[in-house]
Amino acid sequence: MATALLLASILAGPSTAGEDEDDPLEPFNRAVFAFNRVVDGLVLGPAAELYGLVVPSPARTAISNLLDTLGAPIVFINDILQGERERAGITLSRFLINGSLGFFGLFDMASEFGYVKHDEDFGQTLAVHGVGEGPYLVLPILGPSNSRDAIGTLVDSFLFDPVRYLASERLQTVRTATRAVVTRHQLGPSLDELERSSIDYYAALRAVYRQKREAEIRNGRPPTDAAYEEIFDEIFDEPLLDPSPLED
Repeated sequence: MATALLLASILAGPSTAGEDEDDPLEPFNRAVFAFNRVVDGLVLGPAAELYGLVVPSPARTAISNLLDTLGAPIVFINDILQGERERAGITLSRFLINGSLGFFGLFDMASEFGYVKHDEDFGQTLAVHGVGEGPYLVLPILGPSNSRDAIGTLVDSFLFDPVRYLASERLQTVRTATRAVVTRHQLGPSLDELERSSIDYYAALRAVYRQKREAEIRNGRPPTDAAYEEIFDEIFDEPLLDPSPLED
């Protein structure tokens, strides 16, 4: 844990106001982006399309629910590391309810009881503890990321994921491939629309990824505006009435 935090701090550095447009590895990222598009066009895209055509909607929902249940321990650990005890309780409740009443996670019974799903990962945990995002990265196959989130993915996958310790390599491979196809199928319409409506698909996807990650790190809370808060505090720090005696 401490090693991961240190490594992320070195790679990411402090967050800055100008970091939002920072992409020092753009030539490399665009090359990986082009490679990913070839892979998507040849393998992942067709597989996701076939998945949507062949697998009926109830079965697709069950598969998504099962993947969410298998990933719940990772979410729970990151809830704890972020100090989010209430959200950790929700995650644990979802895991127990869906793992039992939901027939090993195939049905999302927990939502029926008011335990709404949320996601957390170690990249978000690092951000909560002040680690900056660092340079934007496009990872092979995995797509948009940054140095902080890339480290988070490694920690979640190799340290926090109980499936890695309990399941065979074959089952792990099946789960990874299934998750990739399911995710591609779910994101397909949005990605297609983004590509159609943008002049530079790479830049548009980069902007969307950063906005999405910022929202995830805030857990849906609105962004804080330091300048506004300063003005707000100044207004209410001023006395409402002049304490000096009134002149006749």
